[in-house]
Amino acid sequence: MINVGILGAGGIAALSHLPEIAAVEGMRVTHVCGRRERRLRLLCERFDVPRFSTSWGDLLDDDELDAVIVALPHPLHAEAGVAVLERGLHLFMQKPLCTTIDEANRLVVESEARPGQVLYCRPSFDAAVYEMRRQLAAGAIGKVSGALARHSHGGPEIYYAEVADAFNEPRVENDLWFYDADKASGGALIDMGVYSIANLVALLGKADYVTARMTTVAKPTALEDTATLILEFANGALATAETGWCDPARSSFLRVHGTAGKLVLRGDAIDYIRPSSYEREWAAPLVDEIKPAPMVNQHEEWLHCIKRGAQPEISNIWTARHISEIMLAAIQSNDACARAAIHSAPRTN
Repeated sequence: MINVGILGAGGIAALSHLPEIAAVEGMRVTHVCGRRERRLRLLCERFDVPRFSTSWGDLLDDDELDAVIVALPHPLHAEAGVAVLERGLHLFMQKPLCTTIDEANRLVVESEARPGQVLYCRPSFDAAVYEMRRQLAAGAIGKVSGALARHSHGGPEIYYAEVADAFNEPRVENDLWFYDADKASGGALIDMGVYSIANLVALLGKADYVTARMTTVAKPTALEDTATLILEFANGALATAETGWCDPARSSFLRVHGTAGKLVLRGDAIDYIRPSSYEREWAAPLVDEIKPAPMVNQHEEWLHCIKRGAQPEISNIWTARHISEIMLAAIQSNDACARAAIHSAPRTN
C-alpha cells in the first residue's frame, strides 16, 4: 500500500486527487495539509483520511508517507516539490510545474539525483492522445505538417463556484488569486494553455521556437485572459496553441495534419481522415473512427510507475520542463513582439 500526503487542501484536492485515489487499489491518502482547518476536517471525514496538518513540515516529517502530491498555488509548486524530493518521497506535481526556468532546471537536477523516486508531472494524457502517438509513429498520416490545439473555459470564477459548493462555502467573487498578478505569476496561458501545449508536445516532440500574442479581453485582471501561440517544431511542423478564460461554452480540441491524412480528436474518439482521391479536389474523404480502450486514471498511472521503478512515459520532469519553457518563452515573445527560442527537450519515448 502506498501512503500519500497532499500538500494543498483546495479545489483540486477535493475535486480530483482525493476522489480519484479513492478508486485506486493499492494507494490511499493518509495525510492532508492546508491553511483552513474547516476544509481539512471536511476532507478527512469525506474521504476517510486519518490525519491533517496546517504545516508543510508536519506533513513532510510524517514517516508513514511514501509519496506526496503538490497541489498548492502555482508560485509554490517548485519550492514544495524540491522539499518533497529532498525528503526521499515519490512526487506528483500539479500543473504548471513552476514559474521560472531556474525552478524547472532545479527540479530536473533534484529528480535526476534521485532516480528511484518517481516524479509524475501533470498534465496527464488520455487514451486518445496515446493512440494518436501510435498512429503518428506508424506513419498513418504521412509526414506531419501542422497541428492545432485549444483548451479554454469561462474563467477561474466558474471553477471557484464549484469549489465553494464542494466545501459548502459561500461563493466569493472578488477574491480570486488567479486574477492577482502578484499571486498567480501568469494568466490563462499557464492555467489553461498548458493543456494545449502539452498535447502538441506529446504528439510532435521538441519545439524550437514560439511566437505568441496575448491580450485581456474581458476579465478583471492585468494578466492575459486570451493567448495564441505559433510553435515551430524540430521535425519541421508548425502548430497553433490557443487558450483563454473567455470561453464559457468550453473548448478542448486537437487535430494533426499530414501529407497522407489527418487525425482529429472528437470526445474520446479519433477521426482518421484520408483522401479518397489524389486527382479530384472535392472528392469526399475517407473517414474511420478509432476508439481507443480506456486508460487508468493519472494516480493509477503514477502507482504503476512507482511499482516498476520507472519515470512516466510522457508526464515526466523533462517534458514538464519543456512545456514550462515554451510558456515562459511565449511570454517573452509577446512582450518583445518577436520569436523566442526554446532550448530544452522533452522525453516522450
